[in-house]
Amino acid sequence: MRAIERTNEQVELTDPGSIEGSPLNNEDLAPVPLSRRTWTTYNYAALWMGIAHGIPTYYLASGLINLGMSWYQAVMTIALGNLIVLVPILLNSHAGTKYGIPYPVFSRAAFGTLGANIPAVLRALSACGWFGIQTWVGGQAIYTITGAFAGDAWTHANEIGGHPKTLWLSFAVFWLLQIALIVRGVESIRRFENWSAPLILVVAAFLLVWMVIKADGFGPLATEPSKLGWGADFWVLFAPSLMGMIAYFATMSVNIADFTRYAKGQREQIVGQSLGLPPTITVFSMIGALTTSATIAVFGHAIWDPVDLVSRFSNPFVVLFALLCVIVATVAVNVAANVVGPAFDFSNLFPRLISFRTGGIIAGVIGILMQPWRLLSSPELYIFTWLGITGAFLGGVAGILTADYWLLRKRELDLVGLYTRGGPYEYAKGFNWRPLAALVIVLFLSLGGAYSGDAAGPFPTDGYIPFLKPLFDYNWAIAFLGGIALHFLFSKLFPHRAPRRVAEEKEAEQIAV
Repeated sequence: MRAIERTNEQVELTDPGSIEGSPLNNEDLAPVPLSRRTWTTYNYAALWMGIAHGIPTYYLASGLINLGMSWYQAVMTIALGNLIVLVPILLNSHAGTKYGIPYPVFSRAAFGTLGANIPAVLRALSACGWFGIQTWVGGQAIYTITGAFAGDAWTHANEIGGHPKTLWLSFAVFWLLQIALIVRGVESIRRFENWSAPLILVVAAFLLVWMVIKADGFGPLATEPSKLGWGADFWVLFAPSLMGMIAYFATMSVNIADFTRYAKGQREQIVGQSLGLPPTITVFSMIGALTTSATIAVFGHAIWDPVDLVSRFSNPFVVLFALLCVIVATVAVNVAANVVGPAFDFSNLFPRLISFRTGGIIAGVIGILMQPWRLLSSPELYIFTWLGITGAFLGGVAGILTADYWLLRKRELDLVGLYTRGGPYEYAKGFNWRPLAALVIVLFLSLGGAYSGDAAGPFPTDGYIPFLKPLFDYNWAIAFLGGIALHFLFSKLFPHRAPRRVAEEKEAEQIAV
């Protein structure tokens, strides 16, 4: 036997030599042995606490409130979106835990040994954009900290490209801090997450208490009714907003196997993720909304940026402590959510040339090239354009992986075959046309009607293809459910016939068992 199944539904490769020398394998992509699957329930809860406690999460409620929702409508939308996205996250976690494989290797079963590079690169580019966004936020924190001590010479430095040159320098410093952690490897990231996860929540709770005391209450936003009510105007905004909230963690719903491959068992990752994601992001976004409500009473206008709010403390050492916590927490979010995945994805492109560390550095460079300062320039661009488009791409991939693993393969994979050219996942020269065709169709349906709410937006107001415009409001759902249905349908109507040699080997292995 090449693999041995354990009672907790985990499979170990007992003969690592069977995949050594394969062009599809390297040290970072190989199955994790059981002895190294050490992540516990707390590790997964801490992972999600760290990821959910990011500054862009704090911004989510602000974007929805600026578009007309009340604070409780915004928090409800965020909470529901994260309950929904937890479903594909847990579904695509199973294979990583059972076989110890990362997402790019897992996707070979559906897309083919070479075709898997297509969804891997799509997911990697999305994560690179997020890496850039988080790095820009962390750079702002360093800029603010330094300004509290250095004064106007720092904060009012000459501008380059619309921003002070000192902000660009802070951005570069924060980028280097994260690259240093990436170079140390995945295990150092796990240890970093364990102690850094609660820090940003401590700062957010401190800001909430401070503002409520100064405002003698929660402020006008907490009692102000929705500008949209609960009628048609709200529901028109609710659908695309919900898709945006789902898309916020759509990257993790695809590449979650990169983390669950280290789990002690299925229970640990299921319970840890369920406890770590929906409650954390709901509470954190609610804190952001209520804190901002109090800033209206104190400062006369809403301050949505916690970095800006922290800078208003008169004591520079309080500013230093709070923003150091913000920086540490932002590193935790960014490296875990937006570097681990693309590092494995780029490694999968050229396994013999690109390691996890090299892939992480590549992700960091692409994150800069995607100009995150532009992606954060408006709520519509951030929520509907960025989140909407990335959500559709990743929703389609997540749906295809779900259908392939749960419906077509019944959770059974050929572990060695995932690393073998000419094996059961070779299809047509390494490409399986069925999921690729499904992905093209769902992207056409979900993004073909992309539209902007006004003429200043990036899309036509009537949509690129007007009759598809209503589908754009449900882009992630269309892509995810369509991916499931079409991949299942194509695979049943046009079943793949494994090469005779592979079928004979599989039959011999079953007889041996």
